[in-house]
Amino acid sequence: MNNGDSTAIFSTDEGFIALNGPVKVKILEFLKPGPRSFDEIVKHTEKAKATISVHLKDLKSSNLLEERVDSNDKRKKIYSLTCQYVACSQEPGVRNYLEMLDVMSSGEMGKYGCIKCVFHAVQYGFRANGINCDPIMRNIGRDVGKSLSKNLVSTEQNALFEEMMKFWEDNEIGRFTVIGTDPLTIAVHNFFDCRSIPVDSKSLCSFAQGVFEGVFRDKFGDERNMQIVETCGNDCDSCIFIMK
Repeated sequence: MNNGDSTAIFSTDEGFIALNGPVKVKILEFLKPGPRSFDEIVKHTEKAKATISVHLKDLKSSNLLEERVDSNDKRKKIYSLTCQYVACSQEPGVRNYLEMLDVMSSGEMGKYGCIKCVFHAVQYGFRANGINCDPIMRNIGRDVGKSLSKNLVSTEQNALFEEMMKFWEDNEIGRFTVIGTDPLTIAVHNFFDCRSIPVDSKSLCSFAQGVFEGVFRDKFGDERNMQIVETCGNDCDSCIFIMK
């Protein structure tokens, strides 16, 4: 989630909260899969109980987590997230943003489509301002995937893939191939023309990751997560996901 030097940004019901404390970020990362006990958090962080108590108190007062009594043991406390990880700071990368703007100001934009170019420019714009927005793009991708799934009727996996492939082709989203089934492994090619647009850094893998998760969760009714194995950088023509 965070390398300890950058700032992690979380969304709560009351707005955004930024953290740069590595222990606090480590605690929130540990709680992502589900509730954890105080002792589990202490063991995971390898910090003193008194130190963790202070951090948990601070996180609770910031509405980033909630505390409850363990129903099986009234002496123990359980902690769970009340926030969502959305972004972190990074070293600004202005060059790719300027490259994208150059594409838009040239006669080449018509080859890719104005909407796609603007979409890519927004991605690079965040990075140019020192924000790694991969987490929130994954979250948005999930919502988009759930919405797009309403256009699909199949609920059997292979039939769903065939329908999705045609839908992607018809709507110029890109294409994907299933390269393995145990575990499910998917290669996504040229998502929103990411390979065609002449900018040497790609930025949409997390969004595509979320789209697949959203479709699968809507169609199959469970929390299916796709792990990025390979991103579509300069030496790779596809981003590859494996279902966890």
